[in-house]
Amino acid sequence: MTKLKNWMENHPKAAKWLREGGLFFLFSNLVTVIQYIIYAFLPDLLGLELAGIAWSWPAIPMKLFGVAFTWNAIGYDVLHDAAGNVLIGGGVGYLIAMLAGSFLSQAINFPLQRNITFRSKGNVWYQMMWYFIAWVAITLVVNSINCVWLAVASQLLPGWLYNIGTTVLMGGISMVVFFFVFKIIFPEGRKA
Repeated sequence: MTKLKNWMENHPKAAKWLREGGLFFLFSNLVTVIQYIIYAFLPDLLGLELAGIAWSWPAIPMKLFGVAFTWNAIGYDVLHDAAGNVLIGGGVGYLIAMLAGSFLSQAINFPLQRNITFRSKGNVWYQMMWYFIAWVAITLVVNSINCVWLAVASQLLPGWLYNIGTTVLMGGISMVVFFFVFKIIFPEGRKA
């Protein structure tokens, strides 16, 4: 323990990044588990009716690996099985699940990261505003990628497996980008 303490005293910036990175990773994975649970179960609770309603923007038709789908920044195609029946895991039902899971996990993540990881005493309203703007921007970019994954993976993998991929994709990319966003919006111990 003495060697670690000496190292931390001799390398305070590196020790701070290590502490922040470790706590950030821990809390981010906690909320990723919450997201997965919501992605996996909420579409079923919302039912086939919402899964059968397509809504997306900007709705650009594409085809990849023989799978036709609509590329979008937000929203999901309706998924169908080989017989043409609507499947749970797409449409407005999946959009609601994705937004609810992402928003809820970020509502839990914000105070953990702000208060514990980054020990910020900045203006909370200013930080929430920038956090929300970052969440919207990151969600649109990540969802633009996820719509391709969902369309192709849903035809090739079982639902539980493509939901893990969705969680890793949405959570993983978001986690990396959010770390650097937090370094900016959560200045330690000073007002923003």
